[in-house]
Amino acid sequence: MRKRTDRFGGFTAAVVAVFACTAVVATASTSAARPVPAPAPHRAAPPSVDGGAWRSGHVQGAAIDRRKGFMYFSMTNLLVKTDLKGNPVGSVTGFTGHLGDLDFNEKDGRVYGSLEYKKAKSFYIAILDVDRITRMNMDAQSTGVVSTVHLKEVVKDFTADMNGDGVFDGDTADTPDHRYGCSGIDGVAFGPAFGDGRGKHGERRLTVAYGVYANRDRTDNDHQVLLQYDVTRWRKYERPLTESAPHTSGPARVDGKFFAYTGNTTYGVQNLEYDGHSGNWLMAVYRGTKPGFPNYSVFALDGAKKPVRGLVRGQRTPERGLLLPLLREGAHDTATGTYGWPAPDQYGQYGLVSLDDGRFYVVRSGTVQDGGVTKQTARAVLNTWTGRTPSPFSPVTPGA
Repeated sequence: MRKRTDRFGGFTAAVVAVFACTAVVATASTSAARPVPAPAPHRAAPPSVDGGAWRSGHVQGAAIDRRKGFMYFSMTNLLVKTDLKGNPVGSVTGFTGHLGDLDFNEKDGRVYGSLEYKKAKSFYIAILDVDRITRMNMDAQSTGVVSTVHLKEVVKDFTADMNGDGVFDGDTADTPDHRYGCSGIDGVAFGPAFGDGRGKHGERRLTVAYGVYANRDRTDNDHQVLLQYDVTRWRKYERPLTESAPHTSGPARVDGKFFAYTGNTTYGVQNLEYDGHSGNWLMAVYRGTKPGFPNYSVFALDGAKKPVRGLVRGQRTPERGLLLPLLREGAHDTATGTYGWPAPDQYGQYGLVSLDDGRFYVVRSGTVQDGGVTKQTARAVLNTWTGRTPSPFSPVTPGA
């Protein structure tokens, strides 16, 4: 990745720590959040943070509040809060939907995450009042720690009847339906508006990445689709999480819709992260399956370049949109023009957190047996960004 003035791959950046995370969401209150205290010095970043072992889905993402010293792990149907020594502090349980990637909003001190209910055709940003998560097993719908905002644009693309037969085919990749192959949402991150030359000093937006079905037989699913929202006025939309009666309170329009040509991937951007050190955006994905593409697992968007309006390739009806350029680093596939990193093993798909100083935490997923019960684990490991191929991250050696 490149800094705004230099190549990111030409210097030692930093880190990925594997996050153990149990994702859970509790009912969100619509009351105003407590004022965020004045900034305090950042705590030291430990070489790893253990997210624990849980009867849950696998870890989906992580977020960190370095000032207060907490880390948050999404475990699909559970949210876990730990201190930076890996001690559990609290958890939110009871999600029947899919809680995905997370990010911490420094402006209001809350954690934002993607939340899907595909059968209900409902997609939300879950907003967690994390200061109120003070004990284990807090219920997502009755404790008031979770509020939700409905994303109409995602529903529109997920339910799009692309073949005109009047039938919604449901949660399946084996269909021409779902515009751009949209399977919902997953990756979320705060960062500047795309093209804002002020970088990390610019106005912060919430960026939400589509999930994208893996389907080799269509050509209109080869982009990552990213939406940007100004969340400063979102309190008027926030509603408690009520799974039995999904609400539709949310912004009528997006503040920007963008396309990044990567080739089809399996369920789109799993983890999205803005790196304030380089000014670039990282996208970690599960590899695609189309033989015509290199099927990288890590991509970077060049934050120094503005989006350009152009043709959104592969659409049945010609369409123009705002195109985001990939950073020209890593491996380069001349046939498709794409850049990225093969990054074998687990490098960001289960959690990716930039410390905005050249270091990242990369989250690793695993399982353990406990009394005959399989539990999911998460561990955030500090890494240095090298930009090398095939793996652009290098774990930090303790004591080095």
